[in-house]
Amino acid sequence: MIKSLSPEWNDLLKSEFDKPYYQLLSSSVNEAYKSSVVYPPAKLVFNALALCPFEKIKVVIIGQDPYHGAGQANGLSFSVNDGVRKPPSLQNIFKELATDIPGFKIPESGNLEPWAKQGVLMLNAVLTVREASPGSHKSFGWEFFTDALIRLISENKEHVVFMLWGAFAISKTNLIDSQKHLVLTAAHPSPLARGAFFGSKHFSKANNYLIENDLDPINWNLT
Repeated sequence: MIKSLSPEWNDLLKSEFDKPYYQLLSSSVNEAYKSSVVYPPAKLVFNALALCPFEKIKVVIIGQDPYHGAGQANGLSFSVNDGVRKPPSLQNIFKELATDIPGFKIPESGNLEPWAKQGVLMLNAVLTVREASPGSHKSFGWEFFTDALIRLISENKEHVVFMLWGAFAISKTNLIDSQKHLVLTAAHPSPLARGAFFGSKHFSKANNYLIENDLDPINWNLT
């Protein structure tokens, strides 16, 4: 498992990297890459952190685990590589943006890297998956690591917007200090989910909150 992280992220996460659970996790992931097809590519496992420095984090979007089809996953939750057909959940995210953000145009590509570079951390709770097997690496211990990461952000930053979509993401609410941060919840954007995602207006709510706290809003347009 390749850790292409900045010195800052390495310093912040050193205590997690040194824990016994992480040694077991790393061993399981390394073995999985050797014995099966795993996504995203090993060099992109920590892409969400690599593209979004800690000091720049303004928004956190929590997903479950990576896309499990060939060429899809690029290490950012809900994002796909250029040239890959947009999955239904991402299509619905763009539909919501089109009704929420004036002037938003649905892009050709589903690659969300421009958001990451502005301070949107798109974090999956589980960072790897075996091809065609959703949830296959859930038992590896990734959630110990990503839960610790969410707590770290909550404790060491202020005025971060957490977008929690669906029951799984909403279950992370107890890791976040809602007195210091804005926690937004809605149904999952998947067409199969129950409840309301459309009309939640999370993107405009996030920008309004950032502006109220003297932070630059996110340019959600990808075109």
